[in-house]
Amino acid sequence: MTVARFQEFLDENGVKYVTIQHSPAYTAQEIAAKAHVPGNELAKTTIVRIDGELAMAVLPASYQVDFDTFAQAIGVGSIELASEDDFADRFPECEIGAMPPFGNLYGMEVYVAEALAEDEEIFFNAGTHSELIRMDYKDFEKLVRPKVVNLSAIA
Repeated sequence: MTVARFQEFLDENGVKYVTIQHSPAYTAQEIAAKAHVPGNELAKTTIVRIDGELAMAVLPASYQVDFDTFAQAIGVGSIELASEDDFADRFPECEIGAMPPFGNLYGMEVYVAEALAEDEEIFFNAGTHSELIRMDYKDFEKLVRPKVVNLSAIA
């Protein structure tokens, strides 16, 4: 799904959103600074392996995944960070590390940090390192149906 196709998906579902262009940035905190978005409001997508299956952990840019807490919250033995080689072919139209948190479009379970679910809006990469999308969290929740869990701690 290209960035244009992703935006088309949002349009087809009647979702209001804003695209934010910024100069290229590669870390979540750098993106937040360049786009003038608070780090606790920018969602970063981390790909993890849960019982061998790829899944998305979506958390504020200023947080990090707490793998033990996350595993305990969903009742599994362990969760590990996936390598880029594990998922690069899953998002062929996206730049590595800039995948939107719509795992449902890629056959992946999506887990969202409780801190993000408390916000009115969500900001996230739109498939590139120079474009964000801002939309209401309720619309994101309606389209993705993520599982909201305690999966992170402030970095």
